[in-house]
Amino acid sequence: MSQLIAIVLSYLLGSVSFAVVVSSAMGLSDPRSYGSGNPGATNVLRSGNRKAAILTLIGDALKGWLAVWLVSLWVHTHGWADADAQCAIAASGIAVFIGHLWPIFFRFKGGKGVATAAGVLLAFHPLLGAATLLTWLLVAALTRYSSLAALIAAIAAPFYQAFLAGGANRVTWAVAVMSLLLIWRHKANITKLLSGEESKIGAKKKVG
Repeated sequence: MSQLIAIVLSYLLGSVSFAVVVSSAMGLSDPRSYGSGNPGATNVLRSGNRKAAILTLIGDALKGWLAVWLVSLWVHTHGWADADAQCAIAASGIAVFIGHLWPIFFRFKGGKGVATAAGVLLAFHPLLGAATLLTWLLVAALTRYSSLAALIAAIAAPFYQAFLAGGANRVTWAVAVMSLLLIWRHKANITKLLSGEESKIGAKKKVG
Protein backbone atom coordinates (compact mmCIF):
# COMPACT_ATOMS: atom_id res chain seq x y z
CA MET A 1 0.00 0.00 0.00
CA SER A 2 1.55 3.28 -1.11
CA GLN A 3 0.91 6.52 0.72
CA LEU A 4 -1.29 7.69 -2.15
CA ILE A 5 -3.48 4.58 -1.96
CA ALA A 6 -3.73 4.97 1.81
CA ILE A 7 -4.84 8.58 1.40
CA VAL A 8 -7.44 7.78 -1.26
CA LEU A 9 -8.94 4.85 0.67
CA SER A 10 -9.03 6.90 3.87
CA TYR A 11 -10.79 9.73 2.06
CA LEU A 12 -13.39 7.35 0.61
CA LEU A 13 -14.05 5.85 4.04
CA GLY A 14 -14.44 9.34 5.48
CA SER A 15 -16.94 10.16 2.74
CA VAL A 16 -19.50 7.78 4.26
CA SER A 17 -21.86 10.15 6.10
CA PHE A 18 -23.42 8.13 8.90
CA ALA A 19 -25.86 10.92 9.77
CA VAL A 20 -27.47 10.53 6.34
CA VAL A 21 -27.11 6.74 6.19
CA VAL A 22 -28.52 6.11 9.68
CA SER A 23 -31.36 8.60 9.26
CA SER A 24 -32.34 7.06 5.95
CA ALA A 25 -32.20 3.52 7.36
CA MET A 26 -34.40 4.52 10.31
CA GLY A 27 -36.93 6.40 8.20
CA LEU A 28 -36.01 9.82 9.58
CA SER A 29 -35.73 13.13 7.77
CA ASP A 30 -32.45 13.94 6.09
CA PRO A 31 -30.41 15.79 8.76
CA ARG A 32 -29.38 18.30 6.11
CA SER A 33 -33.01 19.46 5.90
CA TYR A 34 -33.53 20.71 9.48
CA GLY A 35 -31.83 22.31 12.46
CA SER A 36 -28.35 23.47 11.55
CA GLY A 37 -28.42 21.45 8.35
CA ASN A 38 -25.24 19.73 9.47
CA PRO A 39 -25.06 15.95 8.87
CA GLY A 40 -23.68 15.12 12.30
CA ALA A 41 -24.74 13.51 15.56
CA THR A 42 -25.65 16.76 17.31
CA ASN A 43 -28.07 17.77 14.59
CA VAL A 44 -29.53 14.26 14.34
CA LEU A 45 -30.24 14.55 18.08
CA ARG A 46 -32.47 17.53 17.26
CA SER A 47 -34.82 15.09 15.52
CA GLY A 48 -35.58 13.70 18.99
CA ASN A 49 -34.21 10.25 18.11
CA ARG A 50 -31.34 9.56 20.52
CA LYS A 51 -30.65 6.11 19.09
CA ALA A 52 -30.04 7.60 15.65
CA ALA A 53 -27.77 10.26 17.14
CA ILE A 54 -25.75 7.67 19.06
CA LEU A 55 -25.38 5.44 16.00
CA THR A 56 -24.27 8.45 13.96
CA LEU A 57 -21.72 9.41 16.59
CA ILE A 58 -20.32 5.88 16.77
CA GLY A 59 -20.20 5.48 13.00
CA ASP A 60 -18.47 8.79 12.34
CA ALA A 61 -15.93 8.21 15.12
CA LEU A 62 -15.31 4.60 14.10
CA LYS A 63 -14.49 5.46 10.49
CA GLY A 64 -11.88 7.96 11.68
CA TRP A 65 -10.31 5.43 14.00
CA LEU A 66 -10.50 2.59 11.47
CA ALA A 67 -8.76 4.47 8.66
CA VAL A 68 -5.76 5.36 10.82
CA TRP A 69 -5.64 1.95 12.51
CA LEU A 70 -5.62 0.08 9.19
CA VAL A 71 -2.81 2.24 7.79
CA SER A 72 -0.87 1.91 11.05
CA LEU A 73 -1.26 -1.85 10.94
CA TRP A 74 -0.11 -1.99 7.32
CA VAL A 75 3.01 0.15 7.66
CA HIS A 76 4.16 -1.57 10.83
CA THR A 77 3.47 -5.06 9.49
CA HIS A 78 5.47 -4.30 6.35
CA GLY A 79 8.36 -2.66 8.15
CA TRP A 80 8.14 0.88 6.81
CA ALA A 81 10.81 3.30 8.00
CA ASP A 82 9.64 5.34 10.98
CA ALA A 83 9.54 8.63 9.05
CA ASP A 84 7.56 7.13 6.16
CA ALA A 85 5.21 5.28 8.51
CA GLN A 86 4.50 8.41 10.54
CA CYS A 87 3.86 10.38 7.35
CA ALA A 88 1.39 7.78 6.03
CA ILE A 89 -0.42 7.57 9.36
CA ALA A 90 -0.68 11.36 9.66
CA ALA A 91 -1.85 11.68 6.05
CA SER A 92 -4.53 9.02 6.48
CA GLY A 93 -5.89 10.88 9.49
CA ILE A 94 -6.20 14.12 7.54
CA ALA A 95 -7.68 12.29 4.54
CA VAL A 96 -10.48 10.53 6.42
CA PHE A 97 -11.28 13.81 8.19
CA ILE A 98 -11.43 15.71 4.89
CA GLY A 99 -13.61 12.94 3.50
CA HIS A 100 -16.13 13.64 6.25
CA LEU A 101 -16.04 17.39 5.61
CA TRP A 102 -16.30 17.08 1.83
CA PRO A 103 -17.70 13.60 1.02
CA ILE A 104 -17.58 12.57 -2.60
CA PHE A 105 -20.67 10.37 -2.09
CA PHE A 106 -22.81 13.32 -0.93
CA ARG A 107 -21.88 16.09 -3.37
CA PHE A 108 -19.05 17.25 -1.11
CA LYS A 109 -21.49 18.52 1.53
CA GLY A 110 -20.44 16.96 4.83
CA GLY A 111 -20.38 17.55 8.54
CA LYS A 112 -18.10 19.53 10.80
CA GLY A 113 -15.93 16.57 11.74
CA VAL A 114 -16.01 16.48 15.53
CA ALA A 115 -16.75 12.76 15.94
CA THR A 116 -14.47 11.74 13.07
CA ALA A 117 -11.66 13.85 14.49
CA ALA A 118 -12.14 12.16 17.86
CA GLY A 119 -11.78 8.75 16.22
CA VAL A 120 -8.63 9.84 14.40
CA LEU A 121 -7.09 11.20 17.60
CA LEU A 122 -7.85 7.98 19.47
CA ALA A 123 -6.08 6.04 16.73
CA PHE A 124 -3.10 8.42 16.74
CA HIS A 125 -2.69 7.93 20.49
CA PRO A 126 -5.29 6.71 23.02
CA LEU A 127 -4.22 9.33 25.57
CA LEU A 128 -4.48 12.08 22.96
CA GLY A 129 -8.02 11.02 22.13
CA ALA A 130 -8.96 10.62 25.78
CA ALA A 131 -7.61 14.03 26.80
CA THR A 132 -9.34 15.78 23.90
CA LEU A 133 -12.61 13.94 24.52
CA LEU A 134 -12.46 14.80 28.23
CA THR A 135 -11.97 18.45 27.32
CA TRP A 136 -15.04 18.31 25.08
CA LEU A 137 -17.12 16.59 27.75
CA LEU A 138 -16.17 19.06 30.47
CA VAL A 139 -16.93 22.13 28.36
CA ALA A 140 -20.14 20.59 27.00
CA ALA A 141 -21.31 19.65 30.50
CA LEU A 142 -20.61 23.13 31.83
CA THR A 143 -22.04 25.13 28.93
CA ARG A 144 -24.30 22.68 27.01
CA TYR A 145 -22.85 24.13 23.81
CA SER A 146 -21.52 21.36 21.57
CA SER A 147 -19.87 23.85 19.23
CA LEU A 148 -18.02 25.67 22.01
CA ALA A 149 -16.82 22.36 23.43
CA ALA A 150 -15.58 21.33 19.98
CA LEU A 151 -13.74 24.62 19.47
CA ILE A 152 -11.94 24.46 22.80
CA ALA A 153 -11.08 20.79 22.33
CA ALA A 154 -9.73 21.57 18.85
CA ILE A 155 -7.49 24.31 20.22
CA ALA A 156 -6.18 22.01 22.94
CA ALA A 157 -5.57 18.91 20.81
CA PRO A 158 -2.31 19.96 19.07
CA PHE A 159 -0.80 20.92 22.43
CA TYR A 160 -1.78 17.55 23.90
CA GLN A 161 -0.16 15.77 20.96
CA ALA A 162 3.03 17.85 21.17
CA PHE A 163 3.27 17.06 24.88
CA LEU A 164 2.80 13.31 24.31
CA ALA A 165 5.29 13.28 21.43
CA GLY A 166 7.86 15.34 23.30
CA GLY A 167 7.68 18.01 20.62
CA ALA A 168 6.17 18.65 17.22
CA ASN A 169 6.22 15.80 14.69
CA ARG A 170 4.22 14.89 11.58
CA VAL A 171 1.26 13.72 13.63
CA THR A 172 1.30 16.97 15.61
CA TRP A 173 1.07 18.96 12.37
CA ALA A 174 -1.73 16.68 11.15
CA VAL A 175 -3.66 17.36 14.36
CA ALA A 176 -3.05 21.09 13.94
CA VAL A 177 -4.38 21.01 10.36
CA MET A 178 -7.47 19.12 11.48
CA SER A 179 -8.03 21.58 14.31
CA LEU A 180 -7.83 24.57 11.99
CA LEU A 181 -10.27 22.96 9.56
CA LEU A 182 -12.66 22.10 12.38
CA ILE A 183 -12.55 25.66 13.70
CA TRP A 184 -13.16 27.01 10.19
CA ARG A 185 -16.15 24.70 9.74
CA HIS A 186 -17.59 26.15 12.94
CA LYS A 187 -17.39 29.78 11.79
CA ALA A 188 -21.20 30.09 11.68
CA ASN A 189 -21.40 28.66 15.19
CA ILE A 190 -18.83 31.14 16.41
CA THR A 191 -21.01 33.97 15.11
CA LYS A 192 -24.08 32.50 16.84
CA LEU A 193 -22.17 31.99 20.09
CA LEU A 194 -21.10 35.61 20.09
CA SER A 195 -24.67 36.76 19.40
CA GLY A 196 -26.23 34.38 21.93
CA GLU A 197 -28.23 32.55 19.24
CA GLU A 198 -26.42 29.18 19.33
CA SER A 199 -28.61 26.14 20.16
CA LYS A 200 -27.73 24.08 23.21
CA ILE A 201 -27.31 20.32 23.33
CA GLY A 202 -30.66 18.55 23.34
CA ALA A 203 -32.62 21.53 22.05
CA LYS A 204 -35.18 20.32 19.53
CA LYS A 205 -36.12 22.10 16.37
CA LYS A 206 -39.06 21.40 14.15
CA VAL A 207 -38.29 18.64 11.70
CA GLY A 208 -40.00 18.62 8.34
